[in-house]
Amino acid sequence: MSNPTSLVERYLAAWNERDARRRADLIAKTYTEAASYLDSHRSGQGHEGLSAMIAAVHGQFPDAYRFRLASEVESHHDVLRFRWEAGGTADAPLHFGGTDFCVVSADGRLASVTGFTDFAPSH
Repeated sequence: MSNPTSLVERYLAAWNERDARRRADLIAKTYTEAASYLDSHRSGQGHEGLSAMIAAVHGQFPDAYRFRLASEVESHHDVLRFRWEAGGTADAPLHFGGTDFCVVSADGRLASVTGFTDFAPSH
């Protein structure tokens, strides 16, 4: 794994990208063709499935909600983990955060991501 922090920054950029074409490009550079994402609320498989999943999240929140890295990226062998946050600002007051665990393929892209929500606003 050459630069896990750059990989995670690209991953978060894909989550933040609202333009479908630019998001598709980021996803192709970040995930393998058969990559999967799974958390307690959503899942996606393959480039198109991942893009559709991210677009559905965008449909739930205004543009001001941006994902950002909230920790160092820890890595060993072919796995990494990091914490992220979204919201918690004047323009995006609902504050979310979580931890993602990723498996990195031999080509340096993500093969799978498993996400956990560490905190979220109560309903």
